[in-house]
Amino acid sequence: MKPTAKLGRLGWRIGLCALLLGWVFHTIFLNEGHRVWEAQGQNWDALPRLQQWRLGWAYGPSSLWNTLRMLDPLAGVGSVVFMGLTILLGMVRWRMVLAVQGIRLSLGRASEISFVAHFFNSFLLGSTGGDLMKAYYAARETRHLKAEAVVTVIADRLIGLLSMLLFAAVMLVPNHGLVAAHRRLWALGVVVLAMLAAGTVVALLSFRGGLSRRWPGARAWLHRLPKADVLERSLDACRRFGREPGFLLRTFGVSMVLNLVCVLQYWALVRGLNLSVAPLALFAIVPIIICISALPITPNGLGVRENLYVWTLAVPEIGVPATKALSLSLLAYGGSLFWSMVGGVVYVLFKSRHHLKEIATAEAPPKHAA
Repeated sequence: MKPTAKLGRLGWRIGLCALLLGWVFHTIFLNEGHRVWEAQGQNWDALPRLQQWRLGWAYGPSSLWNTLRMLDPLAGVGSVVFMGLTILLGMVRWRMVLAVQGIRLSLGRASEISFVAHFFNSFLLGSTGGDLMKAYYAARETRHLKAEAVVTVIADRLIGLLSMLLFAAVMLVPNHGLVAAHRRLWALGVVVLAMLAAGTVVALLSFRGGLSRRWPGARAWLHRLPKADVLERSLDACRRFGREPGFLLRTFGVSMVLNLVCVLQYWALVRGLNLSVAPLALFAIVPIIICISALPITPNGLGVRENLYVWTLAVPEIGVPATKALSLSLLAYGGSLFWSMVGGVVYVLFKSRHHLKEIATAEAPPKHAA
């Protein structure tokens, strides 16, 4: 693809991100302007549209800032710590995935790559964009298992997303009354269940196979594709996960702990902002939004995530004002940005000093006798 085409595709996605963010800020600021103007005994509906916009942007930003300042500092620190734990748990799970392919990364090296990937995740598409960089650096870590190293990143992401979807689907059950009462939550629940069904099919085909048994010509067609040998090795690497005893159970166990910590990050902020949100509802809403934000729509899901939190927390049973719902999302994103800055420092310090040296210890092909 030409550089201009790549820039064009990136440009429209960044533009979409800016449009979504602008729309949610504009809507919230208009609501704040409406509230303040009516509180002064003035008629909001009598104002021209441009005057409403001007008042909204005059009162809205200060109201948002005041809400952000309400956060209990201890709760903010707790949220940042929980966010860091999610990165470390993800690194632990990835090392488990790597081990199945015979790739041994030290805890320090896996941590470096995970933090660098989180840094790039801040401005690549969706909330999984940093996986591209993670796959690149994983491939740099091996001389003879490059295809397998890339597959570990894909498999790790698939397991993580599938476990979060399952977590969200399970939490829909105790929240069935809330979901049934509001079409927006019901629609999001349907999206999550559809994603879970599609992800399960992809996981079964990836880890268990079966296409070549149903369509005997599938392998022959594969061999006619460019880089057929790499594709063949990648498929075999995927099957290895399904054959490893207890692998999926162990990785799903780690993933469920990670999912719990993700919700605790938002729970800390909810407590710190003194919001009246039932923990049970939070355990459904947070994973749903995380899953949908993972879709490659905008960089780091920015704009999509904020709209969804404002949209879901505003239902009457929860009743969180739009400004506070936006603050909740932005504060959680701020915790992610903190660790992104840590990843950026790791990237700068370690890139030139030891640029992920290739290793070939246990992976070197056996020497044949002369």
